[in-house]
Amino acid sequence: MTTGLWDRETFVENLRAIGARAYHDKHPFHVAMNEGRLSPEALRGWVANRFYYQRNIPVKDAAILANCPVREVRRLWVHRILDHDGNAENEGGIEAWLRLGQACGLSRTELIEDRHLRPGVRFAVDAYVNFARTQPWPIAVASSLTELFAPDLMKTRIAAFEKHYSWIDSRGLDYFRRRVTQARRDSDEALAITLDHCNTPELQRGAVRALEFKCDVLWSMLNAIHHAYGSS
Repeated sequence: MTTGLWDRETFVENLRAIGARAYHDKHPFHVAMNEGRLSPEALRGWVANRFYYQRNIPVKDAAILANCPVREVRRLWVHRILDHDGNAENEGGIEAWLRLGQACGLSRTELIEDRHLRPGVRFAVDAYVNFARTQPWPIAVASSLTELFAPDLMKTRIAAFEKHYSWIDSRGLDYFRRRVTQARRDSDEALAITLDHCNTPELQRGAVRALEFKCDVLWSMLNAIHHAYGSS
């Protein structure tokens, strides 16, 4: 990479290249999931541990808002908290994930009390929240750009669950269905913010490193889950 300021096209290419080589869809556990090779225990382990990530997404987004002095950005970003926490009109992603857990045979109490949470998953998620709290807000925004790669992942996941894990009530897959649309909207917003506000060579390189870090977080979570439950 050069040390000067990239044009917008090159900047986007450098960001997208990270997903091509490092997004967690390539992790062996994820591959096994999509190929239908996970046991019920392993799938429940993934759902239970991933819930810790899901419940911390609005915490991460609140940290970004707290650090951001730009009103226009805050007005765009704030819906993410309600998307997950919910409100009177929308149950939110956290509630939808709890229903996924119940469809897999996990109780709400098991999930809420983190009874199955692996230390490596806790460490990775906490590191991500701390990153959002301590990094310059445009860099923290850039770390969310794994959403660029999420819509295709969600479509593949829905098809895999419907084909291979028919013992799960289909209504439990609502979280994945809504994220196909939400992730595309969210990634468009985050990419526009990143391109506009990561406007120095230092910030651009920081954005790339932030997205690499986020991919490492997701990969580390799967490492811990894979170690605990295997993939078949």
